[in-house]
Amino acid sequence: MDLTNEAEVGGGDRSTMDVSGMSAIDKQVLIFSFYRDAELRGARLLFNIIGHLKDADSQLKMTKHLSDETRHAWLWTRRISELGGTPVFVPDGYQRRLGMRIGVPRGIVEVLGLTVVVEERAQSRYMAHAALPNVDEATLEVLKAVSEDETWHLSWIEKKMRDVAREEGSASKADEILKKYRAIDREVYATLAADEAALFRA
Repeated sequence: MDLTNEAEVGGGDRSTMDVSGMSAIDKQVLIFSFYRDAELRGARLLFNIIGHLKDADSQLKMTKHLSDETRHAWLWTRRISELGGTPVFVPDGYQRRLGMRIGVPRGIVEVLGLTVVVEERAQSRYMAHAALPNVDEATLEVLKAVSEDETWHLSWIEKKMRDVAREEGSASKADEILKKYRAIDREVYATLAADEAALFRA
């Protein structure tokens, strides 16, 4: 599998990847590499937040959340290894594309809002994958494990976002940010959907 060309991995300027020459295993490795990349980038985002939420409850939950994200990355890495592959470098995955569109969030409420949207997309992708026919048992186990964690992640992060927005004197700010970021997320994900659909069909 030759994936040295960045356009083939992340889509680049092309609308879809050429997956015609890939084996079924190669395609799985590529899909799981996208998931792994998203989890690692999510962990980096959380690591940046942890210094800004200094209350005891946030420190406890944020550390557990960060631990989950790195564990998810490991679960996908291990699944790739079980298939006889190695992780594929993803230079232009979902989170990078989203970050390029959103830019640098201003303030902790925006950072938490970005985290909510990223977690929503992860949960959606994992649930859609698990619902596909003929997903092998080992992959289903990973999808189940990561999806269960995403439910808890979404719950606490969105609540914290709304609490902080209220503390800053603007409860409506949370809704405004989520509306804006979800719209951007839909646009960004549309740029990846064709590539992922091609891989899932194959």
